[in-house]
Amino acid sequence: MVIVRDIAAARWWARRFARRAAAREARALERLDGIDGVPRLLRFDGRVLERSFMAGLPMQQAQPRNAAYFRQARRLLASLHRRGVVHNDLAKEPNWLVCDDGTPGMVDFQLAFTRRRRGRLFRVLAREDIRHLLKHKRTYMPELLTRRELHILATPAMHARVWRQTAKRLYKLIARKLFGYWDNEGQGRVRR
Repeated sequence: MVIVRDIAAARWWARRFARRAAAREARALERLDGIDGVPRLLRFDGRVLERSFMAGLPMQQAQPRNAAYFRQARRLLASLHRRGVVHNDLAKEPNWLVCDDGTPGMVDFQLAFTRRRRGRLFRVLAREDIRHLLKHKRTYMPELLTRRELHILATPAMHARVWRQTAKRLYKLIARKLFGYWDNEGQGRVRR
């Protein structure tokens, strides 16, 4: 099975953004080629992106409650970071999968940040990827959080604090009113 993202399907005023998001996803998936737990880029011609389908359930449906899942998810995240990719959207449970074999998977790399050199900005964003994984671990297996993980959860990056205090409300308004969807508090995107 193949997942297809066709930029032409976006509203005319959003096509530029859709093209940039598809290009980001293609760049990230190309760099992550060969890593289990992420889709394979099959084709991107600047207008249509095709990637492999990953069999499994989104985190909010599968509700992983075993320590092995979160250990493997942390290793998967480390693999991304070693390849110079930050996902940037792991706060959303639908972007985490519990694959059919029980292992973790990630989808939706439209906001991914890719760099050859892992400078300061990359490290800050990578830490936020980890913090978002830990938020999900806190939801499903809080008893497994270590003291260090609790500290990471308690100290979001400056940009995350500023975002929450300022632009997040505007983002929700745009996502809900203009695009007609939202995360719906971990229950998946809802279209109206």
